[in-house]
Amino acid sequence: MNGWEEHVADYLRLRRQLGAHLAEDERLLGRYTTHLAASGSPSITTANAVSWAQASFSGTGNPVARAARRLRAVRGFATYMHAVDPAHEIPPQGIFAHPVHRTAPYIYTSAETSALIKAAGHLGHGIRARTYPTLFGLLAATGLRVGEALGLDRGDVDLEAGILTVSSGKSRHQRLVPLHGSTTAALGRYSSWRDGHEQQRYAGSASFFINRDGDRLPYHNVLMAFRQAAGAAGIQTHRLHPRMHDLRHAFAVNALLGWYREGADVAAMMPALSTYLGHSDPANTYWYLSAVPELLAHASARLAAGAATPEGQERP
Repeated sequence: MNGWEEHVADYLRLRRQLGAHLAEDERLLGRYTTHLAASGSPSITTANAVSWAQASFSGTGNPVARAARRLRAVRGFATYMHAVDPAHEIPPQGIFAHPVHRTAPYIYTSAETSALIKAAGHLGHGIRARTYPTLFGLLAATGLRVGEALGLDRGDVDLEAGILTVSSGKSRHQRLVPLHGSTTAALGRYSSWRDGHEQQRYAGSASFFINRDGDRLPYHNVLMAFRQAAGAAGIQTHRLHPRMHDLRHAFAVNALLGWYREGADVAAMMPALSTYLGHSDPANTYWYLSAVPELLAHASARLAAGAATPEGQERP
């Protein structure tokens, strides 16, 4: 292992101890430091970082976005190296700035969620009519990512304690998700039905949600079932296309709206929501405050009220 490889390994180890995943960063920094070693560069400079980031290579995609990803990885490493030795330069932000567009979330109403679950119960007979209402209800009640729900095994669902153990999220860090009593009851009914169904058909599956063959539900099957149920419920039309992932957005937004309406200290509770949702970066949770007009209005009003509080007077 050469000197650059050791520095990269130390940097990645430090960041991962703080909860970062950094799979892409590891790949990109390996290429960058190979470039530094080949060119004999003794330190990181803005010039060699930018030159490497914008170098062309065979492949598709937006070259500006690709260069921005490369330089972002280098900036994190350069910040670490600068702390070790100030001779290393930290490339400034914005050199390859490109707009990041996030799709505005569709916030389901309670009536729409109920209609979706009811429609899912009419997707044929048997296992589809049992599985999809439970799955969509779980997504709406917990804000789980679809992949997290599909990745649940039997042992991950503690029906006695009412807790899910989620270990297949984006951050790859296991987390516990407490359930509302009604959600636990719905999962319990599905579990009991599934166990009886399996005893008649085949050996038990490790997966909590299963298809007609007893295997783990494939995502594309779930997506097709969602589109069918959303269409039948009148939620998806030729003009309106709410996504399955928007059930997660609706959960997060409704949690925040509930806190604002109750007068709770939302800023103090945001870390708890980030943990519950499995966000590795709290910025992903704060995004909702700017993405949903009503939340932005609540946040602005709270900020204005705080600014108007006379000095020395206790804030509510």
